[in-house]
Amino acid sequence: MIIYFSHGGGPLPILGDPSHDAMNDFMKKLPAMIEKPEAILVISAHWEESQVTIQSGSQPEMLYDYYGFPQEAYSIDYPAKGNPELAEQIAVMLEDHDIPFKLDVNRGFDHGLYIPLMMMYPLADIPSIQISLLHSLDSMEHIRLGQSLKALGDENILVVGSGFSYHNMRGFDMAAHPKQDELNDAFQDWLIDCCTRQMPQQERIDRLSKWEEAPSARYCHPREEHLLPLQVCAGMAGKAGKLIFDDYIAGKRAVAFLWR
Repeated sequence: MIIYFSHGGGPLPILGDPSHDAMNDFMKKLPAMIEKPEAILVISAHWEESQVTIQSGSQPEMLYDYYGFPQEAYSIDYPAKGNPELAEQIAVMLEDHDIPFKLDVNRGFDHGLYIPLMMMYPLADIPSIQISLLHSLDSMEHIRLGQSLKALGDENILVVGSGFSYHNMRGFDMAAHPKQDELNDAFQDWLIDCCTRQMPQQERIDRLSKWEEAPSARYCHPREEHLLPLQVCAGMAGKAGKLIFDDYIAGKRAVAFLWR
């Protein structure tokens, strides 16, 4: 099972922010759409390294990688265990595909993991790990990373691309009601077509690798770190996915996809 979703604005989804209501409702219902996994692997937009880095500690700590929020945002705890065995399994996959990597026993959970998982699996009873993005921000490198993980699809592991399908910080509006944004709509519609329409997989890869040519691409993603988890997911899935969310988060339209 593979899911790419928009994880919201920092800790706001669990702080009662009304601009995240649609996302909260979606996240809480999402587990009923899939089989409960034995482990979770998250590719978070909030971790970049010079080479693919795999979180390998048995009890990751919390990383409060945001600022300017109420004090309660800095006492959030999601005590899920890590999964060193899965980390080693992924390391073997990357080695087999000649992808440079390293293991990081000290890396903690960032909010790209614990904010959505607190809504999905509040008991924190599923071992979870993260792998990093690459500083290069190269689309094909991330698609190839996903392709190297394809064998995980044979196991009861949930792979999550945790990003945001719109991530222009100047465009978010937490206070206002959602407003139609034709530029954003054009890009979200392109993403939906690219990820859900039946087409040769090579065509899909070509389109995703050249995402900057899509309508309003750089308007929606001045920097692409929140889109790259989608590239990993699409590379791993190797087929069309299903649209499972199309609504407003923080005043902007965002989407989510599921691949089985």
